This record gives sequence, structure tokens and C-alpha cells, in this order.
Amino acid sequence: MRLIPFTAPMNFKNVVFATLLLVLNGCIKNNPDPSWLTIDKWTLSANPNLSGNEGELSQNISEAWIYVNDQCLGVFELPVKIPVLKSGPVNVKVYPGIKNNGVSATKKIYPFLKVYESNITLVPNQNISLSPSTQYVENTNFIIEDFEGANINLVNDPNTSIANYLLDNIDLQPFNGNAYARVQLNQNDSLWVAYTTFSSYLPKGKEVYLELDYYTTNHVVTGLLAISPSGIKRNINYQLNRSTPETVKWKKIYIDLRELIGASDANAYFDHSFEAFKPSDLDQTEIRIDNIKVVYFQ
Repeated sequence: MRLIPFTAPMNFKNVVFATLLLVLNGCIKNNPDPSWLTIDKWTLSANPNLSGNEGELSQNISEAWIYVNDQCLGVFELPVKIPVLKSGPVNVKVYPGIKNNGVSATKKIYPFLKVYESNITLVPNQNISLSPSTQYVENTNFIIEDFEGANINLVNDPNTSIANYLLDNIDLQPFNGNAYARVQLNQNDSLWVAYTTFSSYLPKGKEVYLELDYYTTNHVVTGLLAISPSGIKRNINYQLNRSTPETVKWKKIYIDLRELIGASDANAYFDHSFEAFKPSDLDQTEIRIDNIKVVYFQ
């Protein structure tokens, strides 16, 4: 089995799982002896050709586009066990998928990751298990703030922010390194506004994503700042939803920036904003941010 560079076979954005289930059930009834294929959860590993430029390898690759002999079997949330109406030697391709902008209804093949491929032999009424792994493709570009260096590219807005983030290291996860940004909101420090200082020129008409690890009991609004000679345009993007203190955990989101970049001034360069206001029904909240990662093709 091997990893091969990503080439999107089709552009699926919305998947009606009820329909897929009906089709699969019908196939099993009409073909009582299918072969079975179990696809486990994804593993993301370092690409040695990127020399560590991809930063921390946190991931939320939750979906899979599954092809057998280049025929699409469907889009599934992993892990999954599916019937295959074939037997004998076959080629299996599994394309890594994400919830675009964190929305379950907008599943998408993530273009920066390699497809997993394996040649196997299917046998009726027998199950074969695959554990797909992937890497970032070699021509991926990264701009990263992981709060590990001496110069941090995230600043609290001196004009509007009341609360400030501090570097912390409590409850570190494997992908957090030595530190992350931590914000505590309360009655006095009720508003946090911050932005990156990447000042990066990003390509129009190409895939560009913001990857982000977060842990929050407060809603956080992300934004794209387009900075040009004509001024600064603040584009509100997607909201990171809050969890309760009892259920909060680290999560990862993939935020699609292509449309906002395409609608911006041709001479603009870009930064990313974060804004949170403490709701009145809570005495205090906490926000943690790590591994701010802009991922794009040139």
C-alpha cells in the first residue's frame, strides 16, 4: 500500500447519507454475499519532503471518499464498514475529507492531503480492514503561529480589546508543544479582540484554508482582514461555538478562505482576527487557541 498525491476525482460537497444507506441496504438484499470493507480512522503523519514545515500534526479528518477500481462507493464518516459488490483483486482509494468550515452538511475532500491507496483481494462474506494514513502534499505552503517561538504573530487589539491573551501550558495536549494562547473573560474583562501579524499575500483563485486548534466555553468569531492601500476590510468569517465547562475539549476546524480572498482588493495582503464577547448569562469563560495555520497552494 502507498500514498499518492491528491487528484480530486469528483467535486462532492453535499452527501445525503439516508440515500446512501438505502442504496447499500438494497444492494445487500439483492446480493446476499457481498465482500466487506472496514475503514478505520485517519492517521496524519509528517511528510519528510516538507522538513517539518507543516508544524504540529493535529487533525480532524473525519470523512472518506471511498473508491474501488475508481468507482465511487460513497462518502462516509469514519470508522465505517461497508459492503462491496466485487470480489478478487481490486484497487482501493480513500480520499481524506473534512467538514468544511466545521459544518457537517458541507463535507469536502481536503485538497492539501494525499489520497490513501491499497491493492487488496476481496472475498465474499469476508471483511478486510484498512487503516488509512495521509500526509500533506509536497507543494503545500504554510504560515504558522504555534506560540513556540520568541516572536509571536498574534497581538491583542490595543484599541478595542479589554481582555488580553497570555501564553499558558496547563492541560497540554500532544499537539500543543510547550504553550498556547489562553484568554479568560469575566465581568471586567468581557471583550477580547486579537489579530495576526502575518501580513501575507495569498493567491486568488487557489485553495486557501485557515486551520485552527481551539478550546472554548465562549463563542469566538473569526475574521479575515484584507489590508490594501484603500484601507482595511474586515470580513466576518465563521464562529467557533462554545462548549459547556463540563464538555469542553480541544477541537480542530478547517476554515475555507478562497471566496473571501477572491472578493478582496487585488493588492491586498491578509491577516486573521478573533473576537469574543462574554455573554451575560455566564460569570466567566475561557478560550484557548493554538496552531494557527494558513495552508495554501501558490
